[in-house]
Amino acid sequence: MRSIDNYFLTKEEPIKGCLLFLRDYIINFDKAITEELKYGMPFYLYNGKMCCYLWIHKKHGLPYIGIVEGGRVIHDNLLTEKRARMKILLINPEEDIDIEVINNVLTQMVNLYR
Repeated sequence: MRSIDNYFLTKEEPIKGCLLFLRDYIINFDKAITEELKYGMPFYLYNGKMCCYLWIHKKHGLPYIGIVEGGRVIHDNLLTEKRARMKILLINPEEDIDIEVINNVLTQMVNLYR
């Protein structure tokens, strides 16, 4: 088993299921996106450049998609918090995932790297 697979399998439900869905969705969003474990977290690269990652918010306990160039992606659901460059998209694993929001954010993100 790869260490990146172990990252997901050690999480508790419903966070594990949510993260596994997001992982699959991001990897299949564009053929140029690949996955690597960096800094102990799953990172997604677009043609070798880090574009986003998955993590769990310490304060809220919710999984999120971190957008590396978040300052250049515009969406009301993205949070800056104390980050200068990155923004995050919190995902509540207890609710239906809003695919339109994820598609909008990922489309803007991918367009930055094309």
